[in-house]
Amino acid sequence: MPTESALIVAIPEAEFLVSRFRDRFDPSASAGVPAHVTLLYPFKPPNELGTEVMERLVELFQSFQSFDVSFARAKRFPGVLYLAPEPDETFRRLTEKIAKHFPETPPYGGKFAEIIPHLTIADVGNSQLLNGIAEEFETEANGRLPIHASVKEVCLIDNESGRWMTRQRLSLG
Repeated sequence: MPTESALIVAIPEAEFLVSRFRDRFDPSASAGVPAHVTLLYPFKPPNELGTEVMERLVELFQSFQSFDVSFARAKRFPGVLYLAPEPDETFRRLTEKIAKHFPETPPYGGKFAEIIPHLTIADVGNSQLLNGIAEEFETEANGRLPIHASVKEVCLIDNESGRWMTRQRLSLG
């Protein structure tokens, strides 16, 4: 596994509902990544996260105010079940600003043209299996949504140790 880093917004408020699904159906969970909305992945290799990069990130995130978000609906990508953040615009603007400041690190490695903020529940790559997971999640989530969170920081995580761990917490302004 290559050593990588990512910029995420951890959503611990969602763990009570999604951890049981993520533990079974999202490989990133078993690798140590908490429930989150990805801002930029992959970011820089851990050995390139020096003082200059960290100072640029601190300055960038200081220009954004903390914000509240809710997760009320499960949606899908092919093979992926996720919770959609509402509103999602601040996540999108954060991703765009990071990519603008670090153009060598396009979101998702440049694989997708559109930025769609999401909190992954299951990533299985199999639509039939995903249908069953979605039904199970819908039953489990009944009466437990929306989930509300207050976003005050961005986490820089990396897998240099072999597991994804928080390297730095970067406060929003």
